[in-house]
Amino acid sequence: MAKALTRAKKIGGSIMVRLPKELVEQEDIHEGEMVEVEVTKAKRSWFGATPNLGPFVHEDELDAHE
Repeated sequence: MAKALTRAKKIGGSIMVRLPKELVEQEDIHEGEMVEVEVTKAKRSWFGATPNLGPFVHEDELDAHE
């Protein structure tokens, strides 16, 4: 089973999702074919949420105890 992370979009009264080209090619999906879709909400990733915050270093821990 292939997985893809994609954003839902409202079109008319429906919510649509697009399949990435790589997944379509990998699974050899063609227009008009039936596909089975399992839906789960993606958990929010906080990676990169603080781009200006540098890495934690040993000196930071020493400063916190003073």
